[in-house]
Formats: sequence, C-alpha cells, structure tokens
Amino acid sequence: MKKNKHAYLLLAPFFLLFTLFTILPVALSVLLSFTSFNMLQLPHWVGFQNYSRLLLDDDIFLIALKNTLLFAVITGPVSYIACFLFAWLINDMPPKLRAFMTLVFYAPSISGNLYFIWQIMFSGDRYGIVNGWLIQVGILHDPILWLKDPQFILPILIVVQLWLSLGTGFLAFIAGLQTVDRTLYEAGAVDGVRNRWQELWFITLPSMKPQLMFGAVIQITTSFAVADVSMALAGFPSVNYAAETVVTHLIDYGSIRYEMGYASSIATVLFMVMVGSNILIQKMLRKVGD
Repeated sequence: MKKNKHAYLLLAPFFLLFTLFTILPVALSVLLSFTSFNMLQLPHWVGFQNYSRLLLDDDIFLIALKNTLLFAVITGPVSYIACFLFAWLINDMPPKLRAFMTLVFYAPSISGNLYFIWQIMFSGDRYGIVNGWLIQVGILHDPILWLKDPQFILPILIVVQLWLSLGTGFLAFIAGLQTVDRTLYEAGAVDGVRNRWQELWFITLPSMKPQLMFGAVIQITTSFAVADVSMALAGFPSVNYAAETVVTHLIDYGSIRYEMGYASSIATVLFMVMVGSNILIQKMLRKVGD
C-alpha cells in the first residue's frame, strides 16, 4: 500500500462514496431486519421474528416469491441469451448500420412512454389493439380484460419485461465483441477451428468473459428486481396479487406501511437470493471455452 499510495489516494473518493451509499446502507438494512421499526419510534430488537413471519405467515410474500422466481427463471436466461445473440449478429454489420441497429435494440430500455404502448395494446375494451384484432378475425366475440384477469397478467408482464431487457447488458456484449483480437480467429483456423460456432465457443466467449459476467449480473439484478412494469400495467396491488413481486411487496411495507424492520427483512432475503444466483452464474461462466 505504501508503494502504491498515490493510486489509493486517487481511488479514495470512490471508495468513500461506495462505502457511504452502498456498503453502509446494506449493512444497516440487514441490521434493521432484526428489529421492529416504524420510522416514528426507535427500533427495538425482535430477533428472527420478522423472518419467521415472512416465511411462515405471509402468504402474499410466498405469491410474490413465486412470481419473482418465474420472472427470473424465464426472463433472466432468455434475455441474456437474446442480448448476446443480437449483439453477435449486429457486430458483423457495417459500422453505420451497426450503430443504427444498436440504437433500435437499446431504445425500449430508455423510452419514457413504453408502458403506454402496452396499455393500448392490451386495453380491456374493443379499442385495444389485441382485442380489436382478435374480434375482427373472429377468434373473440367479447373483449378480454387482459390486465385484470389473473391468468393473463403474468405472461403479459413476462413478454413486456423481455422486450425491455435489451439494455445495458446488450451494450456490454457489443463492446466486448468489438474488443476481441481478430488475429485469434486466424490462429484458431490454423489450430483446427472450422466454423463460426467453434469460433464462438473457443475464441469469442473466452475473450469476453468480463463482459459476459457483467451482463449476467445486470440481467440477474433486472429479473429479480421487477416492479415498475408490474405496477404500471397491472396496478398496485394487482388483481389477486397475480403480478405481485418481491420488490412490490417491499415497496408496500417500506413506502406505504412504514414497517421498515419487516421491509428490511424482505430486502435481505432478496439480496441473499441475488448473491446466490450470481455465485452460481460465475461458476457456470468459468466453464465457457473448456
């Protein structure tokens, strides 16, 4: 540390901010999860009471956990693979066309009125695009309340979430593909690599492991932290809690009921699930190219 003191000095502002606004809040949240705290009185220690209530008595949390796991299992891997495949295909295009296609794929994740589009599509009256088309072709006679019917809400939200998922991870893959050394493909051809799939597995993927890891973390975090799309399309709370997720449950107790101790226990459980998933993905990505 003495030898590299100038480097540590330059890094100090970042580490200070990271500690104050990331590490400290996480540690305080874990600590608060063992207390009863309503924002008006001082917290008092209750031990594992919040966790026992969460896992044994809170039926809505179990519904939210099931929905969140469905989101993560479906949207996480599918969006991750889709991000990479689209980035891989776009990477070989001419620079101007590649830049345009990158914007096209990335635009939904930064659009401000994106939920308005889906609300029009799945409107519950005859003027909704989906209802109107299905009635016109004779499949339906009466419109369906897509965003009020529990059997349709979750599949629709999963489709919307997949549409929104081509974001930061997609850009990371584009950047990673641009940094792969082209001479490695020539060396691979000499060593027996005969097609693009072999190039992908033995050269491209091992050369961009940092971007693959970054994309995996982003997609896992996004898939487990679904909330905005649920509240915007299905309401808050949704019908029969069909679109309830762990984060919307957390918002309910943290921002509306102000049961901060209980909300902290929800956040801690979600944090542990995310960390466990990231560790599992890291172990899987280490085998890429073997």
